[in-house]
Amino acid sequence: MLKKMISVAVSGCLLAAFTASAADTPSGFTAKQQEQIGKIAADYLVAHPEVLVQVSQKLQEQQQAEQQQTMLKQVLENQKALLEDKSTPTVGPADAKVAVIEFFDYQCVYCSHLAPELEATMKSNPGVRYIFKDWPIFAQRWTNSLTAAERGLAVWQQKGPSAYITYHNAVYNTGHFEGALTIKDIDSATRAAGAQPGIKAKNAEKIFTANSELAQAIGLTGTPGLIVMPASGADEHNTTVLPGAVPAEELQAAITRAMHH
Repeated sequence: MLKKMISVAVSGCLLAAFTASAADTPSGFTAKQQEQIGKIAADYLVAHPEVLVQVSQKLQEQQQAEQQQTMLKQVLENQKALLEDKSTPTVGPADAKVAVIEFFDYQCVYCSHLAPELEATMKSNPGVRYIFKDWPIFAQRWTNSLTAAERGLAVWQQKGPSAYITYHNAVYNTGHFEGALTIKDIDSATRAAGAQPGIKAKNAEKIFTANSELAQAIGLTGTPGLIVMPASGADEHNTTVLPGAVPAEELQAAITRAMHH
């Protein structure tokens, strides 16, 4: 059955290719020759299925590279919204040469995996500016996705960057995600940041909507989404888009690239 399916698929693909070839050149293959070539190719692929895997991987790599280029173009067109939005929680020196922007959700399992990697990166790169854009994409499924985001924004607005990053890391350090995060967790992280659980954020809905629109404009399809770029003079050579959780080493490489290009 597999052989037959491959034979049909390969014959079809090769037939299209060779038909075009026959139209362009006087010495094109006949229909019978095309059919034989298809069968030979199909037999080979049945005997060597790793070729199909390699082709599939190559196509996937090409698609990812194209997606990266598209996102990179959109990032460069939206630099101001990424780097200069005063309503976005920001940690690090205002005159930093490099910025790391994260789109995240407190209930996202991959954001949770990224959190300690980002925390380690922040400790080893204190001269970088870190910009945290809440994108509570799981809010309709888990209420505390939105509650945690609103509370973090309130901590930022009322207590500043140091308190904010304490809150941010405390939420992720619970290890509770995908519906497991509780109000108790959020309140505990709020107190750890030196704030009271009753605090409220201003303009949260407006800010989160703007973040969501920006993430979608860039082409991010989920959280986390990381962008590493110079604070000024960003271009396709010194800017990196990382659509997903990455190890600290990969994040560090992107920071180094942004700093030295």
